[in-house]
Amino acid sequence: MAAQEQYEELARQLSAIGAVKRGLSRSLPQDCHPATAIMLALLKQDGDMRMSRLGELMAVDASVTSRHVAHAAERGWLDRRADPLDRRSRLLSLTPSGEALLEEVSRRYTQALATALEDWSDDDVGHLIGLMKRLRTSFGDCRPRTPAAATRTPV
Repeated sequence: MAAQEQYEELARQLSAIGAVKRGLSRSLPQDCHPATAIMLALLKQDGDMRMSRLGELMAVDASVTSRHVAHAAERGWLDRRADPLDRRSRLLSLTPSGEALLEEVSRRYTQALATALEDWSDDDVGHLIGLMKRLRTSFGDCRPRTPAAATRTPV
């Protein structure tokens, strides 16, 4: 087990990851909020879903989900249509424009990481990836659990 000082330093370093995330978010297209990119990536990964399910996956409340969905729909990145199983609900789906945006986001994120880590070896980058995966596994899925989400693997 690591010493208390190591855990304290780890806590400081994890807190500083916010600066890294903010730096990466600056590489996004101007009208694409990081949460919007995450939302679109979830739709690409999991397919069509209700807004309530999307909110569960993002671990945000309905009003936040609704704002991001409206923003993306206004830009043509996703479609909202009536759910055939429950006409009161809406199904969200990624549009070709949304897919193109995700490709652009991926390209920009990859370039930003490549630039920031240009002096790192391939082994160092691989080691970081492995440690980050291990850290996520150690913490498990930190989102609130719902019966539907209980059988799902973490995003």
